[in-house]
Amino acid sequence: MSVVRRELLAVAAGALILQGCSDGEPLSPEATRGRQVYLAQCTTCHATDPAEPGPVGPPVQGSSRELLEAKVLRGSYPPGYTPKRSSAVMRPMPELARSLPDLAAFLGVRL
Repeated sequence: MSVVRRELLAVAAGALILQGCSDGEPLSPEATRGRQVYLAQCTTCHATDPAEPGPVGPPVQGSSRELLEAKVLRGSYPPGYTPKRSSAVMRPMPELARSLPDLAAFLGVRL
């Protein structure tokens, strides 16, 4: 099975898992878009459930605004932040700047 096909299957499975694990409350339009961004861009390293640790990345549910902005946009940590993991493999993704409010809505981060 090709790597691309495996990744697509993983994203599809993650979407089904997240949909099945909801508490019955529908997501806001922003959180729905954020979930799509998260599944497409983040689940290679983070778990499909953002409250769980992933194979490379830590849980990200409820991360602070400062952490979300610093890691996603600049690939750095906010001043004084102590990382949950010692790996430094996350690359900056400034192309997601316009999606940051949606991603924050999905992760439960106040922007």
